[in-house]
Amino acid sequence: MRKIKYFQAIKEAQTQLLQKDKSVMIMGLGVNDPKGIFGTTKDLYKTFGNRRILETPTSENAVTGVAIGAAIQGLRPILTHQRVEFSLLSIEQIINQAAKWHFMSAGEFNTPLVIRLIIGKGWGQGPQHSQSLETLFSHIPGLKVVAPSSAYDAKGLLVSSVRDNGPVIFFEHRWLHNINGKVPKKLYSIPIGKGKVVQKGKDITIVSFSEALIQVLRLKNILIKCGISAEIIDLRSLRPLDKNCIIRSVKKTKRLLVVDNGWKSYGISAEIVSLVIEKLGNLKEKPIRLGIKEIPIPSTRALAKECYLNSETILDSISKLTKTKIKSNIKNKFLKKLSLKETDIPYKDFQGPF
Repeated sequence: MRKIKYFQAIKEAQTQLLQKDKSVMIMGLGVNDPKGIFGTTKDLYKTFGNRRILETPTSENAVTGVAIGAAIQGLRPILTHQRVEFSLLSIEQIINQAAKWHFMSAGEFNTPLVIRLIIGKGWGQGPQHSQSLETLFSHIPGLKVVAPSSAYDAKGLLVSSVRDNGPVIFFEHRWLHNINGKVPKKLYSIPIGKGKVVQKGKDITIVSFSEALIQVLRLKNILIKCGISAEIIDLRSLRPLDKNCIIRSVKKTKRLLVVDNGWKSYGISAEIVSLVIEKLGNLKEKPIRLGIKEIPIPSTRALAKECYLNSETILDSISKLTKTKIKSNIKNKFLKKLSLKETDIPYKDFQGPF
C-alpha cells in the first residue's frame, strides 16, 4: 500500500467526498490561500470552484452561523479554523446551536457539519495559538469529537465525520500533518467511537490520542529492551469514548497510564481514570495521568520545554507503574536522540508556524 502524509490524506478525503457528494462544501479563512490550510485544501477551488470551496472573512462567529444554517438546509459543510482558538469566537454558535438543533427540533432537523480545529505547538506560538481544547468540546452533548493520530485514521475518520448527520469536531495536531502512513487510495470510513489497540501487551495499559500518542509510540523500542510489555490504545474518538476497549485492556493488565494532549485537570484523562475505577475498582497500582503543566502555554523555547510533556516523563511513569528499573545509560542514550525536537521541531522538513 502506498504511503502519504497526514495532510495529504485529509486533502484526498475531501477531494473524494466533493466528487461523490454535491452537498459537500468547504469553507473557512485561508481555504483558497496559496498554502491551503497547511496543504489540506490547496488548489481545491481550481477543481470545484469558489462556490463549493468558499473563502470567508475574518469573522468566525458569522461564518460558523452560515455553516450551521447551510447544514440545516441540507448541505454538508466542512468548516476549517487554522487554530483551535479561532473557534472560541464562535463558541455560542457551536454549543447552543449546532449541538442542540436536532434535539430542539424534536429530530426534524439535522446539522451535518464538520469543524476542523488545528492545534499548534512550538515555534513561539504561545498562549493563544497552541492550546489543546479537546475537553471543552468533549463535554457537550450533541457534539462528536475525534482526534486522529495517523494518516490512515485522518482520512477514514474525516469521511465518517462528513457523512454523520450531526456536528463533529475534528481535531488535527499541527505536528501530525507531515507524518507518513499507509493509506488506501479508495474512499473508506472508520466508525466514530471506536478506539484502536495499536500494540498488544500484558504489563500496563497506556491510553492516549493525537500527538501525545506519537510520544508514547517513540518509547516502543526502549520498553521492549527493558522487558516491559505495554498495551497501547489510541482513543481516536473522544466523544463518544470507546469504553469497552479501555476496560478490556485494563482488566487484563491491571495498570493504567493515561497520556493527555492538554492539561490534565478536569480533562480526558480524568474521565478515563474515573471510568476504569467505577468499572473495575482498585488496580495493582494507582493509575497515573499525564498532561501539560497547568499554565498558559509559554512562547519561549526554554519555558515551553518545561511546560510540555516529554518522553522522559512518560518513561518514568511507566517505570513506576510496572516497578521496572530502567538503566540510566540506556535511558540517557535514548533521550539524547530526541533533544529539543519534542518541543520545537517534530521532523527535519517541518515548516512552521503556519
